[in-house]
Parts: sequence; structure tokens; C-alpha cells
Amino acid sequence: MTYCVGLLLDQGLVMASDSRTNAGVDYISSYSKLHVFQPAPDRLFVLLAAGSLATTQEVLNRIQRDLDQAANPNPSPYQQSPRVTLLNVNYLFEAATYIGQVSLAVQNEHGSALRQAGASPEASFILGGQIAGQAHGLFLIYSQGNAIEASPETPYLQIGESKYGKPALDRIAYPGLSLDDGARLCLVSLAGTARSNLTVAPPFEVAICPRDKIALSYRLKLDDDSPELQGISRSWNESLTRAFYGLPRFTWEPVDTPTNAAVPNTSTTAT
Repeated sequence: MTYCVGLLLDQGLVMASDSRTNAGVDYISSYSKLHVFQPAPDRLFVLLAAGSLATTQEVLNRIQRDLDQAANPNPSPYQQSPRVTLLNVNYLFEAATYIGQVSLAVQNEHGSALRQAGASPEASFILGGQIAGQAHGLFLIYSQGNAIEASPETPYLQIGESKYGKPALDRIAYPGLSLDDGARLCLVSLAGTARSNLTVAPPFEVAICPRDKIALSYRLKLDDDSPELQGISRSWNESLTRAFYGLPRFTWEPVDTPTNAAVPNTSTTAT
């Protein structure tokens, strides 16, 4: 399992993912799930991937192949340039549709054999980016190939093991959040998920994409022992604990009941 999250903010985009994959308790490894494509100076695409690792890797390979073929001025007579690539789409939703079609083609090609072996070919993606002259955007691409777009009313999208990281997003995420606060919120969401689910774990990757810059301002990769990640996780855990012990007392409790009695030590790492 994996967990990826994207924020659509007024100032731009923040996208983040973990790096853990597993094929059973005895086979756990790390693969990057955050991928950046900038096929031309006027466009930037960031893709988060969850689901079948074989499917997501082949989707990424096909996207890159299509870009290579589109950029080749002298294709071989046996090579047919694809009608659509990330290089020639005019709108971000067209890029989401194209990636959905590529994903569906890969799943259809290998799905029957994988299902016979008891494996699922399904994969989902979050696409964020901007094409110059247009607004930045964020899309969730389902395994069926269709997509939905984030909005001011729902400024975040998740794929993978999403339930544990959702409460913080529901309470804090809104379009006016700064990019830096958005990055911290994504890390809080990732760390909370990793704390509750062993299939999600660092390294965590974060990409920050300011509006209209058509470039990443920062790309972070934080290991479990990263001071930034440990500091954010520790501070968040301690703040939650203080908030809990500061809740109003019941009417039957003595007025002088200590509100911070036996506060546990919350100095833990992200996981």
C-alpha cells in the first residue's frame, strides 16, 4: 500500500508521497512515487502514483516513450507518433485524460494474467501542474481511466491508504493556506498515516509548485531520521496530547482535577 496527497492552494500546489512498497511481510522496499515531467518550458506536470507497481512503472515508461517519440524530428517509418502527449496537450484536463487512457491500456494488457495469479493490475494517480496562461490544477485519475478535479471546496486529493491522514486535512486544508504550511500539513498527514499503518513509511517526498512559476521551488526527500520530519511529527503529537488533556471537564469531576495528569511522553519519530 502507499499514501499520496496533493493540495490545490491559491499560491500553487503541494504534492507529497511516501516511498514504501510491499509484496507481503517478507518483501518490503522503497520506490519513488513522485514523478516530475517538464517536456517544455511552458508546462510542468507532477504525477503521484499508487497501486500496482508494475502498472505504474509501465505507465511512466509509456509517458516518457511518447515524449521521446514526439520530440524526435526524424522518426523511423515504423514509428507512429502518438496523437496526444504531455508535450502537445492544451489543457491540464487533457493531460489527465491522456494518463488515464495510458493507465487503462496497461491494465487491460496485463490484467487477465495478473488476476489469474491473484494480483490486481489497478493503479491510480494524482496529477498536478500548470500550462502557461492557464490556472494551475490538480486531478485524481482513477484506475478506470476517468478523473476528477480538486476545487476550492475540496482543495485536497488522496490516493492509497488515505483514511488515517484525512482528519488533519479536513480540519486545516483550505485554499488560502501558504505553500510552506501546505507542505507541513502534507507531512503531518503522511506521518499520521505511517503511525497507524505499517505499509506506509518514509522516505517521504514533497514537491512545492508555486503558481505561474512553471517550476518546482523545492523538492524534499525526508528519511525517518530527518530532523525536519522528526521535529514536525514530535511537535504535532505533543500538541494533540496537550489539546486532549485541555478538554473541558465533565460536570461530575472535581473542579480542581488536574488537566495534565499523567501526560505521556509523545517524543516519537514519524512512524
